Amino acid sequence: MTDTVGGVSTTGPGPRPKSDEGGSRRASLAVVLAVLGILLLVSATAGMAIGSVHVPPDEVWGIVTHALGADWSEPVRSRARETIVLKVRAPRVVLGAVTGAGLAVVGTAMQALVRNPLAEPYLLGVSSGASLGAVVVVVFGVSLFGPVSLSVAAFAGALVTLLLVYTTARAGGRITSSRLVLSGVAVASVLTAVMDLLLLTTDRGNQAREVLAWTLGGLGGVQWDTLWLPGAALLLGTVVLVVQARSLNLLLAGEEAATTMGLDVARFRARMFVLLSLVTGVLVAAAGPIGFVGLILPHIVRLFVGGDHRRVLPTAALAGAVFLIWADIAARTIAAPMEIPVGVLTALCGGPFFLWLMRREARRDADRGVG
Repeated sequence: MTDTVGGVSTTGPGPRPKSDEGGSRRASLAVVLAVLGILLLVSATAGMAIGSVHVPPDEVWGIVTHALGADWSEPVRSRARETIVLKVRAPRVVLGAVTGAGLAVVGTAMQALVRNPLAEPYLLGVSSGASLGAVVVVVFGVSLFGPVSLSVAAFAGALVTLLLVYTTARAGGRITSSRLVLSGVAVASVLTAVMDLLLLTTDRGNQAREVLAWTLGGLGGVQWDTLWLPGAALLLGTVVLVVQARSLNLLLAGEEAATTMGLDVARFRARMFVLLSLVTGVLVAAAGPIGFVGLILPHIVRLFVGGDHRRVLPTAALAGAVFLIWADIAARTIAAPMEIPVGVLTALCGGPFFLWLMRREARRDADRGVG
C-alpha cells in the first residue's frame, strides 16, 4: 500500500497515479490563487487611493499607467495627487506587499522546520538583533552609509544575531530545533535588554523616540530606490523554499521518517534556518519588526489549500501581501491624522490568535495523552 505525507509518496520515487481528485485540487488551487491575485490588485488600489487626500481608483490607475508610459485614458490629474500616489503611497504599498508575503512564507517554512504550529519568523531572535543595530546607529550617530545607515545596521544586527544563536546552539554538540529555539529566545532577551538600556540612557531624545516607533514596525517613509533589496530577498527565499517543498513535506512526518526517505535533516534545517534568518533580517531592516504575520497567515491558508507546501507557499505569499496592505491602511486611517505603527495592529490581531492556537494545541496534546 502506498502512503503519502504532505503530498509526497513514502514508497520511494516514481510516478504517482493521476486522478480526478488531484485535478480538482489543482483547479481549486488555481481558483484560490486567482481570487487572491484579484484581492491583491484591489488592495493595492485601495492602498494608493485611501488617505488624508482621497484619490479615486480610476485616477489612481490613470496616474500609474501614465507613469509606466501606457495611458489607457486621459483623466484630469493634479501634480499634487501624482506625487502622493507615485512617491508616497505606491512604494508604501509595494513594501507592505513584499513584507507581508515574505513574513508569511518564512513563517510557513519555520513551522515545518521546527514542527511547531506556534513558530513564526522571529523565532531565532533576528528581529531583536536588527532592532539593536538600528538603535546603535541612532544613539552613536553613525552615518557611514548615509540615508540607508539604519537599514544596513539593522541587517548587520540580524546577521550577527544569527551567528550568536548558531554558536550557542552548537555548544551542546549536534544542533537540534529545540536548541535553536531556546538559543534564539535567550539571545533575543539579552539583545532586547541592551537595546532598552541604550534607549534609556541616550540624550538623543527625539531620535530615540523615532527608533522606538520603528521597532514597532511601519511602512512609512520608504523610497523606490530601497525596495530592490527586500524584493530580491522575497524572490530568492520563495523560489528556494518552493524548490525544497518536498523536503518540507517530509518533515511533517517526523525526523525519523524524513531520514528514512533520504533527507539529511540536520543539514537541511541548518541551510533553511540560514536562509529564513537572512530573509527575515532584510525585511526587518526595510519595515521594522512586524510580528504575527508569519504566525497567522500559514494557519489560515492551510484551511483552504491543505498542508502540501507546494500549494501553501505561493498561497501564503499572496495572502500575506493582502493582509499587510490592509493592516497598513487601517494603521494610517483609524486614528487619522495620527498614524498607528502597523506592528501594533498586527500584534492586536496576532496576540489573541496565538493564545487560541496555544490552547488548541494544549487540548490536542491532552487528548493524545488520554488516548
